[in-house]
Amino acid sequence: MIRRPLEKGMNVNEHRLESALKEIKNAKIIPYDLNRENLVTFDFSRNNPELQKIDVSDTAAFSRYIFQKLREQNARVGIGRYDENRTIYDNSAVFDAVPDQGQRRTLHLGLDLWVVSGTPVLAVLDGTVHSLQDNKAFGDYGPTIILEHMLEGIIFFTLYGHLNRNSLTNLQKGQIVKAGQEIARVGDVHENGQWPPHLHFEIIKDLGGMRGDFPGVCAINDREKYLDLCPDPNLLLGIKILE
Repeated sequence: MIRRPLEKGMNVNEHRLESALKEIKNAKIIPYDLNRENLVTFDFSRNNPELQKIDVSDTAAFSRYIFQKLREQNARVGIGRYDENRTIYDNSAVFDAVPDQGQRRTLHLGLDLWVVSGTPVLAVLDGTVHSLQDNKAFGDYGPTIILEHMLEGIIFFTLYGHLNRNSLTNLQKGQIVKAGQEIARVGDVHENGQWPPHLHFEIIKDLGGMRGDFPGVCAINDREKYLDLCPDPNLLLGIKILE
């Protein structure tokens, strides 16, 4: 499914949500302490000359690159940054420009955790299951879960993408989940949109009527709108190397 921009004039909460997220302590999304782990912070921008040496559309080659970097630093987790203008989307039609807008989507709106497939995924907050969907196109999310939450009277959503397919059978729409509860597992390349195994995590103020899917990448000319709509996930996760 090719994601389309939201309509102009959509009603979204302003910065009250960001303040509420900062007050949350010890939010966990995988069963590791991300402030005690060795972490590899990846650079997927044009500034990284290493990317010119691999074909990121070749999932096997891209996976070797990711996991070799992790092994070199004795790390179990790699970080893919929020608000990063990336080159790794150039080979998928999922990120093509919407007609009459003229720009491919390249700016990352979530935070990636590059881990081995099968890694448990935890609900970061209490909430309910909003929607689930398998976004099967090459380069897309694959199995995706969206949870609905409320903080200080503000309704918002968290998205978990690139899961395994069993994750979609273990939850139902409207199901209550608790913070720290396992809701999914990270998917392998054959089921996660043909990516090296990782979790895409995103916070969304307003889904604009979408279900089971939401843009995880936007065009540069939409940066201001989408960064307001999708706050920095690290407000909630509190990974110190990203602060």
